[in-house]
Amino acid sequence: MSAIKVYAIPNCNTVKKALDWLKANKVGYEFNDYKKLGVTAGTLTKWSKQVGWEALLNKKGATWRQLSPELQSKITNQKAAIALMIEKTSIIKRPLIERNDKVIALGFDEAEYKKALK
Repeated sequence: MSAIKVYAIPNCNTVKKALDWLKANKVGYEFNDYKKLGVTAGTLTKWSKQVGWEALLNKKGATWRQLSPELQSKITNQKAAIALMIEKTSIIKRPLIERNDKVIALGFDEAEYKKALK
């Protein structure tokens, strides 16, 4: 099984649950902290093609709620969403797990992880 990459920020409770699950199930991974390392438009475009930009954009989190209603109303397409995600990486749904450049999980769902990672 090839190594997986976990894209996230470390101080998120959902990410902590996901990492704990990976460790408990002895799943090796490489962690990519996009808060520190950033994320490229190319990477976000690739992910958007796989899961849709709407799924990548976390509209339930504090970062989205802190945006003005005017700015929120302008995020209506992939280009606008990607520009926002580059500027405010904490608005990307997390964690995103990738294997062989394919998104295999977004967020944390134990049943989904068991299916995708076992």
